[in-house]
Amino acid sequence: MRDTPFFRFLEEFRRNKVAAGAAIVVGLIVVIALIAPLVTPQNPYDLAHLVLRDARRPPGYVGTGGYTHWLGTDSQGRDLLSAIIYGLRISLQMGVIAGGVALVIGAVVGCAAAYIGGRFESLVMRIVDLQLSFPAILLAFVIAAVLGQGRYQLILALIFAQYAYFARTAHGAASAERQKDYVEAALSIPLSPLRVVLRHILPNSLPPLIVVATVQVASAISLEATLSFLGVGLPPTEPSLGMLIANGFQYLLSGRYWISIYPGVALILFIVSLNLVGDQIRDQLNPRLRR
Repeated sequence: MRDTPFFRFLEEFRRNKVAAGAAIVVGLIVVIALIAPLVTPQNPYDLAHLVLRDARRPPGYVGTGGYTHWLGTDSQGRDLLSAIIYGLRISLQMGVIAGGVALVIGAVVGCAAAYIGGRFESLVMRIVDLQLSFPAILLAFVIAAVLGQGRYQLILALIFAQYAYFARTAHGAASAERQKDYVEAALSIPLSPLRVVLRHILPNSLPPLIVVATVQVASAISLEATLSFLGVGLPPTEPSLGMLIANGFQYLLSGRYWISIYPGVALILFIVSLNLVGDQIRDQLNPRLRR
């Protein structure tokens, strides 16, 4: 069993203490976010549980409900620890859904362009290059502003802002696979173009896409937080991390630091850990990129 590729992958991952620690942090955050209703003292979505006289209470305050607000409360009386855990849950959902759909769309577009070639390839990749010339945050901001606030609107904005990264990566990997002998052999049988792409080109183009996916999930989470902070992301009724930071920003100078600082620390910890895990996966899948 120790000779299997998966075991060797885990063993090499374990040797990097920083990446292993980051993976543990990501795993803990994912587990806590998934079981949020079981570990949080308050449901921040339930307006019946919110008491306005408990608003902006400092960390350690015992609220009206009888439980201790270990990280304090926000401007609406929500337990900040509960709101952060639910916010991480929302951020994780947004990042995985947007990143996963963008991966599928980008992989299909990139592989199709590499396989078909000619004018179709030139047209598609010029569109992708044009989109990549703009900052992702700018594209997401414009689309989210046009579509309005809401979870599904924000997911669409994130998908449009990120699919081009996957399309460019998939095109580069698929172009290299397209020239190999086994693809030429498959075409000479002949197999249908769709079968060649799905069974031969796309599976062998997945390793670089997996690396990009880990980075883009972290990017989607940061984009969601930024757009919510700017007021064009999720509505105020959904306590995403960006919305929590925005709600507490106006109280920062008055000494109520916890409303913004603690959600910001949770967001930074999650994004940095995801990026460290992505860097380690990239190095193991492509040793030539190691420093």
